[in-house]
Amino acid sequence: MPYKFKSRATADLIMLDASARKLLAIVGKDADGPGIITAMQIPGALAALEQAVLAEEAQRAASGETQDADDGAQDDENDAPAGAADGVSLRQRTAPFIDMLKRSGAEGRDVTW
Repeated sequence: MPYKFKSRATADLIMLDASARKLLAIVGKDADGPGIITAMQIPGALAALEQAVLAEEAQRAASGETQDADDGAQDDENDAPAGAADGVSLRQRTAPFIDMLKRSGAEGRDVTW
């Protein structure tokens, strides 16, 4: 089930279930049923999201260092190149949500779902 995040400061943001649940877990919110991030909670939510993004980037960088020796070693022409399985980064996934939170916080508006 997709999640629809709403704020009076921005347009609605629709996000697929797995992505929305992950972001809500990062900010410490229950993904079951409707919820709210109040204007006063937005700075903490933004800090938690940024910390999670930085942690993921550090983890990717560390794993990239260990894969350097394997980068050119593909046994099959159908194998994906190194890093292709990484998919969408957390920074990319959180960008629209972070924008919504920043704009909502600036106007003192809550974000609901």
